Amino acid sequence: MHEELENFERNHVWDLVEPPPNCRPIGTKWVFKNKQGEDGMVVRNKARLVAQGFCQKKGIDYEETFAPVARLEAIGILLAFAASKGFKLQQMDAKSAFLNGFIEEEVYVRQPPGFESARFPDRVYKLSKALYGLKQAPRAWYARLKSFLLKSSFVMGSVDKTLFLLSRGGDTLIVQIYVNDIIFGGSSHAFVSSFAKQMSREFEMSLMGELQFFLGLQIKQGLEGTFIHQAKYTRDILKKFNMGDSKPMTTPMSTNTTLDAEEDGEAVDQKEFRGMIGSLLYLTVTRPDIQFAVCRCARYQASPRTSHRQAVKHIFRYLKFTTELGLWYSLGSSLSLRGFSDADDAVCRIDCKSTSGTCQLLGTSLVSWSSRKQASVALSTTEAEYVAAASCCSLLLWMKATLSDFGLRFGRMPLLVDSTSTIYLSKNPVLHSRTKHIDVRFHFLRDHYEKGDIDLIHVVSANQLADIFTKPLELQVEGVDNALIKGEIESQWTGLIALLV
Repeated sequence: MHEELENFERNHVWDLVEPPPNCRPIGTKWVFKNKQGEDGMVVRNKARLVAQGFCQKKGIDYEETFAPVARLEAIGILLAFAASKGFKLQQMDAKSAFLNGFIEEEVYVRQPPGFESARFPDRVYKLSKALYGLKQAPRAWYARLKSFLLKSSFVMGSVDKTLFLLSRGGDTLIVQIYVNDIIFGGSSHAFVSSFAKQMSREFEMSLMGELQFFLGLQIKQGLEGTFIHQAKYTRDILKKFNMGDSKPMTTPMSTNTTLDAEEDGEAVDQKEFRGMIGSLLYLTVTRPDIQFAVCRCARYQASPRTSHRQAVKHIFRYLKFTTELGLWYSLGSSLSLRGFSDADDAVCRIDCKSTSGTCQLLGTSLVSWSSRKQASVALSTTEAEYVAAASCCSLLLWMKATLSDFGLRFGRMPLLVDSTSTIYLSKNPVLHSRTKHIDVRFHFLRDHYEKGDIDLIHVVSANQLADIFTKPLELQVEGVDNALIKGEIESQWTGLIALLV
């Protein structure tokens, strides 16, 4: 607690003043937390003084209090790009980051509990910088950091506003921001070291060295590539939901599982069920093999039944068997961009809506994927495939724009689908009776084909990687032995072997 208040003094966060007339100071409280390392051991005890309110200046939009946060897809792109180039990514953390941001509002807070002034107990602190708990704080910190980086000749990403790049003399430095966590790397070790020193002079930073543990992701950067997994997180959630001693399963969901609302079934604890689903959803960041099963179970959070909980427990038992699985991004991978899309028509037993499955790859690195129920009922398999392809096209275009900031340029991006009728429909500019009912927003797929942004290519169903996001996965894993998974992975989808190790 003393260390936290010393940070306040060093950063000139506030001044003790007499409360002005009609002053309504904001309360404060202490928040304590033990920070854990990759091995689960406590590495630091933290005390944080947090404001318990929000003071907004008249005329400022509420949206202006929010700061941009990097998408997890953007983190995946950075990791894949760095692995292909052989960059060693580093990590730093800004100490008391929000205390560096200036605020425009006139904000008064009460004195910290336990540290009230004996001489001036009635005085309040007037803030000149942001304080944790204020909704302005993230935006103020981001504005301060962005201003510093731009003054240092960095260029902000045109799409991802948390990405900053600097090129000098043929060398490139890439910086990705996630609130107060900063990932950076480049083609020159001297360039990277110079940036770390520059940041330390401007802000109080904790230099953590090589990137190993970030947002619950365990990252191992080797000579041949980068391995990303969530083994610690998997063990934590197995323990949290008392599934650590459960019998392992070889698949995340049985192929004959048919879930529906089951209104007459026995209800289960909704809070526990939602907690299990939420934990599994974050695990899908590195586990595409459970994406379909988790998203299928997530549809029943409003009124979960016993059968739904059994399906979720099946996923946990599969995780017990495959704790160490993760994604492999190889060194020297070609930086080509392609996507796969597939659909399972009318698979939902409740409303007969289809399921879309898509995935996007940068070279051989799987960086993004999704499995979701379509918004409307498709009247044919062609229409379901067409809607899924439009969703995949949308993300490919976002990735193309993001990668342009890395200096990568793409012509026609291949989008692989296993429906020839969908390809013909996309290439045919004529609207007829079979397509006039399709929502106009999905026809932008045809528009971007005509513009030359994408190239629709037919792929046989056996090689359709997105198929694993539309139906239960039949995956047999043997020899799972250590953190790097030196075992053989057998799957009826051969494309998954190179991506999930």
